Amino acid sequence: MNSSAFLGDVFGGFTSAIVILPMALAFGIASGLGPVAGIYGAVAVGFFAAVFGGTPSQISGPTGPMTVAMAAVVTLYANDFASAFTIVMLAGLLQISLGFLRIGSFVSYTPYSVISGFMTGIGVIIIILQILTILGAEPVPGGPLVQIAAWPDAIISPNSHDLAVGLTALAICVFWPRRIRGFLPPPLAALVVGTCVALFGLTEARTIGAIPAGLPVFQMPHLEWGSIGIFLEPALVLALLGSIDSLLTSLIADSQTRTRHDPNRELVGQGLGNLAAGVLGALPGAGATMGTVTNIRAGGRSPLAGALAAVLLLCLLLGFGWIAEPIPLAVLAGILIKVGWDIIDWRFVSHLRAIRLEYVLIMLLTFLVTVLVNLVSAVAIGLIVAGVVRSRDLERKELENVVSVPLLDPDLFSTLQDLDPYNMPLGLIKLRGSFSIASANELTRLIAADIEDHDVIILDFSETTSVDDSAALAIEELVQAVIDDDTACVVLGLSGDVARILQSLEVFRRVPAGCFVDSLDEAKELSKSLLRERSAGGAKPVIAG
Repeated sequence: MNSSAFLGDVFGGFTSAIVILPMALAFGIASGLGPVAGIYGAVAVGFFAAVFGGTPSQISGPTGPMTVAMAAVVTLYANDFASAFTIVMLAGLLQISLGFLRIGSFVSYTPYSVISGFMTGIGVIIIILQILTILGAEPVPGGPLVQIAAWPDAIISPNSHDLAVGLTALAICVFWPRRIRGFLPPPLAALVVGTCVALFGLTEARTIGAIPAGLPVFQMPHLEWGSIGIFLEPALVLALLGSIDSLLTSLIADSQTRTRHDPNRELVGQGLGNLAAGVLGALPGAGATMGTVTNIRAGGRSPLAGALAAVLLLCLLLGFGWIAEPIPLAVLAGILIKVGWDIIDWRFVSHLRAIRLEYVLIMLLTFLVTVLVNLVSAVAIGLIVAGVVRSRDLERKELENVVSVPLLDPDLFSTLQDLDPYNMPLGLIKLRGSFSIASANELTRLIAADIEDHDVIILDFSETTSVDDSAALAIEELVQAVIDDDTACVVLGLSGDVARILQSLEVFRRVPAGCFVDSLDEAKELSKSLLRERSAGGAKPVIAG
């Protein structure tokens, strides 16, 4: 590493630590675990993800989605934090497993409409959860609907000091001059100005209070056979959410550094970080977009920047925790409201009128389930509905590649003088491209009507590139329908993987070995022979199985 790269990483580590600090404090309080848990989460996840992860320039720590998910866990286990942190540890182990199983590569296939609805829902939840705090009301346990129900009382009698410093912090985050943001980020400016306003003027604003110094109390896993199944669902939520959040941030880092991250290694690093967070009794985290972008713009390109940021935050806890004690809670709420606003996918929302209705509905459905039900259900339902829509699109495209036409060969009719050309005795069914479960149900129905019009059917696979098991079984049904109709079947151009799949499933078990040909000319000659048999016998040619 040359000196300029080293200095870039050092400067990136310092600046990203400054950005992460107010976020970690705010997310820690929002989760219900407290500010110390937020900072230790930034230390644990930030360090291990930087050292062992697959995105060199990424900064990790507590994030909005992970905070919302952890807040739900804390609500369930408010009197049993040992179980809550066991879930965090289990989530880390699941992420490590996903990395070793090389699942990370598949996250990029998540439809954008699902991601947009999910992230927009997370942003709205963060805003909803901070309204009571910025109004100076006591927090109410429960989800977004419970919070909204408590708003009227808080609006009627707000704490004016909390409201003033909170709105001050929010205004700074929104209107902070762009030219200054490079060396003084808006969250840090809001934190400093809001705290000073509370210290020297609005002294009744509630503050963070005493922060314990020293090392955290290590948590031991609290697992029993009966609780593993109960812990697995929330742990899976945290693991999947952290994985998606991190890999999306990795894609952003790639776009800014012109590099390519290793998604599976990134999951291992994030998993180790969350495992450590559970052991330390800290807030779990993921790749933090704001910290990552700040690090890259400051010159950070290697894991040194992320590790340095984590070490700096640890030093704050080990001796300088008193610095954070006078920070007003409403200031952190104001910062988080702006964070929630930024998480909302305004780019997608602003283009809703130009987006296909199906994908708008997927986005809105995912958004509503995220806010009103829970995060796992939102992603699961979104993926299922998106898969159905995608299958419909794929079905249309695959069926467009099916050609079913009569072969009007003059030579055929000159040879078989007694055949009526209007009966179109010879038909060609050409399957071009790939066929999957998307078109399997409609494939047989589409072609079935044509089978009755012909005495011999040529099934042409010469331009078929792939078939899955569902499409193969649909083709088998088609072949069975041809033979049951006493129509002769000639198979053309069967080779490669398509031949292997179809033959392994015994799709052509009732088609005689002599009815497989390699060229269209061979298929025509064979068809002529079969039609002569029909002409001589006065009936459709019967092909023995």
